[in-house]
Order: sequence, then C-alpha cells, then structure tokens
Amino acid sequence: MVSPDQNHSQNAHSNRLRELAALIHPSRLAGHLDGLLSEATVLQLQKTPRLQQRLAELLLSELASNGTDWGRDVLLGHDPRRAALLAGSIWHARSVLKLVSKHDVAILIENIGAEAHAFAIRHLSAAVATTSIVDPHKLSSQIEHDGHACLGAWLKDASELDRLRVLFRLRVGTAAESPAAEHHSAAGRLLSLVVAHLASEAPAA
Repeated sequence: MVSPDQNHSQNAHSNRLRELAALIHPSRLAGHLDGLLSEATVLQLQKTPRLQQRLAELLLSELASNGTDWGRDVLLGHDPRRAALLAGSIWHARSVLKLVSKHDVAILIENIGAEAHAFAIRHLSAAVATTSIVDPHKLSSQIEHDGHACLGAWLKDASELDRLRVLFRLRVGTAAESPAAEHHSAAGRLLSLVVAHLASEAPAA
C-alpha cells in the first residue's frame, strides 16, 4: 500500500516533469519524435497535459524514471536565453558602450533587449572582450554566442539533472553545448552577476 508521503512525492515529481515538458524547446523534442511531424504538431503534443510527463521522461531517460531529487532551478525559473543575453552583454560591454548612433543602438536593443543593453553598461567593469565590434548585427550575434557559451560553462558545476533542465529550454545547437576555455574562465564571475540580478526579482516559476 502506498503511503500518503509516497503519493505526495510521486505527485510532486510528476508535476515537475510536466512543468519541464511545457518549457522544453521544440527542437529538443523533434529529434526524439517522428521526423514527419510538423513543428505545429510537436507544439500541440507538448501542450497536452496527459503527454507532458512522458515527453519529459523521454528526454531525461533514467534521471526522470528513477526519481532523482529535484532541487531549485539554478536560474530560479527564469528563461535561459535571457540569462545568456545578460551574460553576453557583460562580456561585450565595452563594445555596447561604444555604440552611440541611435540607429545602431536601436538595432542592438531590438536584437538583445533593453534589459541586456542596460545591464552591460551597468557592469562595464566586468567586461571580458577587449576587441571592439562596431557592427550592431555582429555585436548582437556575438553577445548571444558568448553568453550562451558562458552559461554552458557555468553549468558544468551543476548536477546532470540541473544542467539538462536548463539546456532543454534552449534550442538545439547553441554555444551552451560547446563552451571554449575562455568561457570557462569567465563564466563564474559573469553568471554570479546574472543570477544576483534574477534573484532580485520575484521567482518566475
């Protein structure tokens, strides 16, 4: 006979799996499902409550099935891409500050968001890149690349479950999957600033 405590634990575990399934990037699921399914169909399956637990288990395999203990999300429930853009904006803060043309600044903000733009200026002293990027499109791309790489490097110290819970919310193929040595060197310092910023807000989940 299953005790009330066991029931509660099983229900909590199932709820966490369903919550994760709803946040998984569709590109992560596509590789595990019928290749003939359209993106719209994958999204529909992802939103179906009775399938959500199974979809999360499909990706997490034995980590989900063996009841591995789930701690608090390392990004406090916030969007990993947002965290990556904040980290990347600090990395390239010197270039961000040097963009003075209204047209260029508008392009940058359109691509990375006003929050990341302001965050870079606020944390200029923590900037990593020393080479200036004057093209706003290229700068946006590098901010996203280096930010994701820093996030991936930072996650190396997390448990496998915590790392996957973050990576599954990103599209397949970001730099978070293959950070370079320079990203490992700076990740702790940059992500500590990012997490402190996220922690100052109400929890996202």
